[in-house]
Amino acid sequence: MESVVAQLPALIGVLIGAIGTIVATSVADRTRWKRNQSVRWDDRRLDAYVEFGRVVKEIHAIAVRMLASDRPQSRGHRMDREEGLARLAEADVRRTLAWESVLLLGDASTVSAARDWRDAVWGIERVARGLTQADDHADLLHRANEARDLFYRAARGGLGVRGGSVAQATMLEARRDEIRADRAPRRTAEASASAPAEATGGGA
Repeated sequence: MESVVAQLPALIGVLIGAIGTIVATSVADRTRWKRNQSVRWDDRRLDAYVEFGRVVKEIHAIAVRMLASDRPQSRGHRMDREEGLARLAEADVRRTLAWESVLLLGDASTVSAARDWRDAVWGIERVARGLTQADDHADLLHRANEARDLFYRAARGGLGVRGGSVAQATMLEARRDEIRADRAPRRTAEASASAPAEATGGGA
């Protein structure tokens, strides 16, 4: 009996050690499982964001090409209206599907930013389809570019992507202003060159 009592502390120590090992292993396994699940959902979330961004940008590009002839500063090639409408219809189906994935997997701030970008591009698309008129195409384009920046900022933040800002709206607006400034002297020169001919024609 005395020998059993003497061994009791050692037995209790072994028991506590075994329980501690079981608990530590369980906690480690659960942490590992949560981490794997997080990586898994982040991967799916990334795929959803990429697909949504790609199809919204595609619609943006198609609509802008359809409006190229109405934008003197545009360097893009004009797309035929019938071809543009067909491609918009096809892309709109994919946008709807991509939007559902964003709703299912996205965090609240990214979903909100995605909605704003979708609606801003829809404004350009409506003009391209002839459903509405726009006094200033540049303003519509700038709003869409800003909304895109906000979407990518929210998506990168939610996914923990580092590397600083990748905003494009300000740069694109500056490039547009450079194109306008570059073309202004040429338009002035063309107008000056045509003025004498008009004056001579009027005198005759």
